[in-house]
Amino acid sequence: MNQPEKATIMTDPKTPTNLVPIMLIGSLFFIFGFITWLNGALIPFLQIVCDLSQTQALFIASAFYLAYTLMALPMAWVLEKVGYKNAISLGLVLVAVGFLLFIPAAETQVFVLFLFAQFVVGTSLTLLQTAANPYIVKCGPQKTAAVRIFVMGLLNKGAGVLAPLFFAAWVVGDFKDVTVDSINALPEAERLIQIDALANGLIMPYLAGAIVWLIAAALIKKSSLPELDLDNEISAETGTQLSQNKTSIMQFPHLILGALTIFVYVGVEVIAGDTIGLFGASLGVANATTLTSYTMGFMLLGYALGLVLIPRIMQQQTALLGSAALGVILSILIIISDPESSSVSEVLWGWSGIQILPNIITFVAMFGFANAVVWPAVWPLALEGLGKFTARGSALLIMGIAGGATLPLLYGVLAEQTGGQSAYWMMIPCYLFIFYYALKGHSLRSWTRS
Repeated sequence: MNQPEKATIMTDPKTPTNLVPIMLIGSLFFIFGFITWLNGALIPFLQIVCDLSQTQALFIASAFYLAYTLMALPMAWVLEKVGYKNAISLGLVLVAVGFLLFIPAAETQVFVLFLFAQFVVGTSLTLLQTAANPYIVKCGPQKTAAVRIFVMGLLNKGAGVLAPLFFAAWVVGDFKDVTVDSINALPEAERLIQIDALANGLIMPYLAGAIVWLIAAALIKKSSLPELDLDNEISAETGTQLSQNKTSIMQFPHLILGALTIFVYVGVEVIAGDTIGLFGASLGVANATTLTSYTMGFMLLGYALGLVLIPRIMQQQTALLGSAALGVILSILIIISDPESSSVSEVLWGWSGIQILPNIITFVAMFGFANAVVWPAVWPLALEGLGKFTARGSALLIMGIAGGATLPLLYGVLAEQTGGQSAYWMMIPCYLFIFYYALKGHSLRSWTRS
């Protein structure tokens, strides 16, 4: 594929030039969210189908997020070679390939095949996110970049709310009340029949998904999506070219610390979204495969509030500080709460008919609210003034998504040793690091400055 001719994106977000790219990229963020947050439902599902322990089941998330670490720099090279538009189209084709790989995995019920399919899907999203995130940051003014990402986040997390519900309705179907304990209590012959039926439920949805992503790839390829031209980018903060005389992305402290912040953020986000089902199931909470939707619901609330407050009432750095502090508070509340009490959800939504949850599960879901502002705030802060290094800087931030591969596994190990409730203490140092980046790390422009 030949790289399209570059066209500088206009910086007025109200112009038609920007509106079309934002709409197209918005559809991509919906796709990201739908695919990513299928994991929360897929993990307890495959725990049953493949007869896995809790830690083994979390390898589903790890295989997905490990691709971000291993494939980010190769995907940045692809991006620099083919351009943003072609990279996005190619990424959607790879998503379709990953979805198709789920079909033989479901037919054979071989866990390694599921992991490989997840890795391919993760690789495709690595390419898509390496292109789409800097695109939405740079296609308008720096001071409103977080707002544009909030809009993308609403689409992303809205898809995250729908994905587990879609999975429960189309894939799980009549087996929604099946658990590891209930299926293991069946006679062996009946247990195998039920597992086969569950696994076969994956085939048609993933085949349909593959067709959808191929159609999306063709539409992007034929769209008028313009290229970014960032070689001579001027920093909005300093009024200079920060990338001038730079030879490596390692010379940008605010980028490196931003990547570490993304690492811990994605770790706690995945723990909040992907362990809530397992933790809820261990407490006997009904419909455990749908609990991720509660986390996504709170995250949507956080995104909506961010749209109202930033930058009109508070700056993105201030919102980031508040989010990190709330994360610490929620972690402490989870550790000290009574598993039998459900008073919080009774007050918040007991009147609505929505399922009441134990306080501990409610606090885990509320991590979604604490996490909402982190991604939108960190990306523009970390990419500020990178210029020609933007693609590689974006790849480094994408590599930070590896936190979703490692930190949930650490939670799984801690949960098996000390219990699911106590294991959430590990969230505290993660949120403290996010607090540091919001307070000081984002403003560092030299490693030698104090």
